[in-house]
Amino acid sequence: MSSNFCAYLDPTTQQPRVGYLDLEKEIITPLSFLSGSIIENLYQVIEAGPENITASEENTIPLSQVKLLPPISGRDILAVGKNYAEHAKEFNSSGFDSSDTVDQPTHPVIFTKRATSITAHGDEILLHPGFTERVDYDGEIGVIIGKPGFRISEEQALDHVWGYTIINDVTARERQRDHKQFYIGKSPDTFCPMTFVNGEPRKNATLDQLIFSTTRLIAELSQAQTLQIGDTLATGTPVGVGFGCRPMKFLKAGDEVRVSVTGLGSLVNLQRVQKTSYIHVANQKTRAGKGLARLPSNASPVLFIHGLGGSSSYFAPIISRLSKTYELHITDLEGHGLSLMSTRDNLTISFFAQDIQQVYEQHSPGRSATVIAHSMGSLVALKLSIEHPQLVSKLILVGPPSTPLPAPAAQSTFQRAELVRSQGMLAVVDAIIAGGTSAHSKATNPLAIAAVRLSLLGQDPDRYANACVALARSGSETLDVSRIQVPTLLLTGSDDDIGILQNVGHWHLFEDIQGASDAAFLFCIEGSLTVVE
Repeated sequence: MSSNFCAYLDPTTQQPRVGYLDLEKEIITPLSFLSGSIIENLYQVIEAGPENITASEENTIPLSQVKLLPPISGRDILAVGKNYAEHAKEFNSSGFDSSDTVDQPTHPVIFTKRATSITAHGDEILLHPGFTERVDYDGEIGVIIGKPGFRISEEQALDHVWGYTIINDVTARERQRDHKQFYIGKSPDTFCPMTFVNGEPRKNATLDQLIFSTTRLIAELSQAQTLQIGDTLATGTPVGVGFGCRPMKFLKAGDEVRVSVTGLGSLVNLQRVQKTSYIHVANQKTRAGKGLARLPSNASPVLFIHGLGGSSSYFAPIISRLSKTYELHITDLEGHGLSLMSTRDNLTISFFAQDIQQVYEQHSPGRSATVIAHSMGSLVALKLSIEHPQLVSKLILVGPPSTPLPAPAAQSTFQRAELVRSQGMLAVVDAIIAGGTSAHSKATNPLAIAAVRLSLLGQDPDRYANACVALARSGSETLDVSRIQVPTLLLTGSDDDIGILQNVGHWHLFEDIQGASDAAFLFCIEGSLTVVE
């Protein structure tokens, strides 16, 4: 099978993947580890080695149907300037070379290209007007390191090479000249397109015009710094760039640059003027791009808000009862279920309520919903109803905590967050089950106990800890429940000290599926308070 690799977005899941690429047939074969787990990036391929990866059982994908990604990303590119004899001469005579006055350097001219400059085959190169009017191309071969090393000898250098790629070292020539070094002119966004990778190390016979060989460059770079797996070295461009033409020819909007290397294919990019930021203002946060809002009809809306340690899946029994007659809005709080979390977000009950309000109003503006909430989610629902009463027509609060949260409970929740961060979810699961489920469930309902355990162990420890902090902080705020003006059902268990759902602790829908879902269903229909014995 071909040893060319490519990185791409899976057209179904939108997850980053790596596959074998047949250059002639333009077909991608997805790769996986021997376990079947998908391979997400080339760093994994290099580190695992060929003996630990295989073609997955998935169907092959036409190259034309995927969005290609750079093979290497997230790390600055090592690069060398003036490394082809004829190019060094044309550069020295161009008026853009401020680095030296001789045609051929005595030592490698090493610089880096910032990681944010990396882009993929087929992507557009931004011309950055106002920053530069002298955008030039430098087609190069990139060498990818496959084994870390320090003070590598020239004789052993090729043992550290994993493979090769094509790089276009796009350059703002006047910035390169005026700053008297290469970094500023070489690092604008999109100025480092990269394409397919060949994982078969070869001799340097085709690179006989290099002033400094690949082995010499690896030896020089590793003299005082450790080269890491996946480090990529752009080895220099041959003669024939834009400033070498007479008159000089620089890139303009609509130009296509194609760099071809035998065995690696071609790297093709169009030039364009930037109209919007290359960095998205609102980055995708849901896993695999799959949203959760269901909008099938104009039926009455129901909005679900789960609790700490849960997810939207907790409401599955009620969802199955209501899905045929109601419009369901099924949410995962930030850091739970399918919703990722930004470490910059300061999670509080108010933060969660604002998130829910914005998402709901985006999909159902001007409509009020029955809100079904569990545990900490009940505080979010109360906050939502108080701050945005026009959005809530009924409340079903399943096991709501006190407001404010009592000081001992807040303190223990802060401590739980610290314990989870240091020791993981396994350190708290047994204690939560012991305190949060009824004696009856523990004795006679192992399925409910297993469901609670799976829900908790499925949580990311850091995200769960952040949600614990949000709940603990509710101890400093008293929600004014006297402002709640809608029909409200409080649904709890006998072991929660109120006595409605018998033999139930705090995980009501896991411990009594029928009783909890019956109560919610009847309340949605009748709108009256219902006591379930």
